[in-house]
Amino acid sequence: MKLYTVHAAPPPPPGPEGWPEPKTRAPVLVPEGFSLAATILGPFWFAWNRLWWEAAGLLLLTVAAAFLLPEPILSATTVALHVLAGFEARDRLRARLARLGLPEQGVVVADSLDTAWFRLGQQRPDLVRVLP
Repeated sequence: MKLYTVHAAPPPPPGPEGWPEPKTRAPVLVPEGFSLAATILGPFWFAWNRLWWEAAGLLLLTVAAAFLLPEPILSATTVALHVLAGFEARDRLRARLARLGLPEQGVVVADSLDTAWFRLGQQRPDLVRVLP
């Protein structure tokens, strides 16, 4: 079973009477744990998820290690940097979503992303009224 954090915008205040209901963004489900894709792809994963500072930082550290460290230490350092990026990737993504106004609204436990959406619909139907 995997844990998924649910990030959604708070409900907007109702508009004047007779106006259409304001549009809300669909919630985002972020899986908990280690990201193998972030470990393998490194800065490309961060850039794909629009984590620009993290992508630049990891790329800068990798290039600096390549130029400054001796060969026997370089491999271990690069692997360690990318493994650390894999452990931190999802937390950085959660922080970005919070900065964008999508704070954490809850946690869903499920086997897959589809099951997580189904369980979210059971637990919080107000959040899944607008599906992605």
